[in-house]
Formats: sequence, structure tokens, C-alpha cells
Amino acid sequence: MAMIMANSKKAQEAYTLVSALQKRFVDKLDALSQNFGANKKFKEVTWLRDEGQHGGGNRFEAQDKELFNTASVNVSQVHYDDNPDKNLQSATAVSTIIHPDNPHVPSVHIHISLTELRNAPSYWRIMADLNPAIANEEDKKTFDDALKKLGGENYETGKTQGDKYFTIPALQRTRGISHFYLENYKTEHKEADADFAKSFGEGIIDTYIDIIQNAFQNRTKISKEDMQKQLDYHTLYLFQVLTLDRGTTSGLLIHNQNDVGIMGSLPLHVNKKLLLSWKGKVPKPQDELVQNIADAINDNEIIDTQAKEKLAQVVRTYYKKYPQALSMQASGNTIQNTVKNHKNTVFFR
Repeated sequence: MAMIMANSKKAQEAYTLVSALQKRFVDKLDALSQNFGANKKFKEVTWLRDEGQHGGGNRFEAQDKELFNTASVNVSQVHYDDNPDKNLQSATAVSTIIHPDNPHVPSVHIHISLTELRNAPSYWRIMADLNPAIANEEDKKTFDDALKKLGGENYETGKTQGDKYFTIPALQRTRGISHFYLENYKTEHKEADADFAKSFGEGIIDTYIDIIQNAFQNRTKISKEDMQKQLDYHTLYLFQVLTLDRGTTSGLLIHNQNDVGIMGSLPLHVNKKLLLSWKGKVPKPQDELVQNIADAINDNEIIDTQAKEKLAQVVRTYYKKYPQALSMQASGNTIQNTVKNHKNTVFFR
């Protein structure tokens, strides 16, 4: 069956916007593979929500293992045009994480989405954060400067919310070194809001490509210590995503039809010993979640498709047992009722 698009003009325009951002990013990443790697293009994978009746999406996954540890550029649209009882009318998003293989080349996370509600104004969610295993001040300055320029009058709010959202309280540090996050972003000028989301997405994609192109060209010496730093940082990334990231958890709780795609942000290898060392630092009952995450990862410490599926179920099971633990997850200045807005959909299955 084919994916059925949302009926509303607003959702259709948002889908066109995020799809264009996806193509822009994938084309530029493919060009990097041609110039610096194995010349293997990203591969498209599609998925359907309720056999396409309520939307679905596609993701482009990296095939070039010379350049990328893991990388995925995802577009999705979920809608309930046939069910007016649901508060959510549509949700349209592009979400991407790029983990380069070279530990001196930083990872990036970008998310831009429009949520359309029936009983409240629609709003944008705009995120971008730079995540190096080995920090580079030049990269940080370039990314920070781009966020200031692209964020404009929203920069200070976005930086403050981003720094808060990506804080890992148990480890007293943040995930990444440069953050921007606008939750529930909306003004009285809807076209201007969409233009802001578009220009921000285009600009931060181009900035990241410039950063990693320079890194691929000039940072070619890699030591065992560098690889260990990357492995440890990737472990931190997985820890933050699976214990704190509200977007990941919401996606998993709403349905189970795109688990591998939702887990596309996870790196390929982690350090289980390091992961378990953080069990005693998190508050209860998160210690149980950390243990269950570690138990779901095989001794080879590879996060393959099977591991992603197991980890998705671990997260679902944990929040079914401890729904109050959702309050311990990351947030900016506001917390949206994402799961509640999907109420009466297939839940916790």
C-alpha cells in the first residue's frame, strides 16, 4: 500500500519543506562520499503507519562505511484525518543524525518538525546540535556563529533551551558542545514561521557540510586513543538518547511501526562497561533502565538492527512499568503532550 498524505494544506506544505531539506542534505552527503569515501550513495528505506492509512515516511541510510559509522536522514508524516477525536491532526518532520567514522569529524543532530493540533495552534520544533567525540574549537565557533546568524532574534532562547535539553544531570555534562532548540515555536505570522524553519534548516545543513568537508580533508591521523574517545562518546550518546531524549521515547510509545528508523540515531559500537558504570549515578528507577539497556546489547557491543529492535522494546517496557519516569526526561522551557495527543492509538505494544 502507498502512504496517504495529510489532507491539510499546512501539513502538505510542511512535507514539501522537510522533504526538500532531506534531499539537500543527502545530495551533499553523497557528494562527500564521492569525493572522500567509497562513492556509495545513501539508500532509501520506507515505512508505513497503519499500512499507509495514517502516513509513514522514508529514511536515507549511509552505505559508505569508510566515511560513516552510522548516518540516517529521515522524513515522516503521521496524521489522523479520519479520526477527529484525536487532538493531533498531523506531525511532519525531518530528523537526522550523522556519525562519521573518523573520530576527529563531529556528529550532528538536526530536527525540524511541524505539529498540527485540532484544539490549539500548530507549532514548529527546531533543533540542531554539534556532537564531537574530540572537541575542536574551530568547529564549535563555526557552528555557534551559524546558529547566531540563522537563529536571529530566537538565538538566545534557542541556545538556553538547547543547553538545558541536552544536559545529562547524572554525569554533570551536556551531550554535544553547541546546542539550539526551539520547542513550541510559533508567531502570528505562519508563513514567516515556515520560512524561518526552512532557512534555518538549509543554513545549518550547509554549515555542517562545510565543517566535515574540512575535517575529512585535514584530519587524517587517527590513534588508538582517538578511537577509544569516540567509542566512549558514542556510549554517552546512546545513554542520553535512551534515558533522556523525549522525542525518541515519544516516538517509541506512540507506535512500533518504525522502531529501526527511530533508533537510527544510535552509533554502531558502544562500551558496555562504561555504560554500566553510570547505573549507580542515575536516580531510581532509571538505574533499572540502564541495566536493561546494557542487557539488551550483545557482548560484541554492536548496535545492529536486531539490537535496535530489542532496545526499542526495552524502552517501551520500562515506561509501561514506570510511567511517572517520563517526568525525568529532558525538556526545554515547555513540555508538549506528544503521547497524549496520539491518545487511543496503539500504545505500549
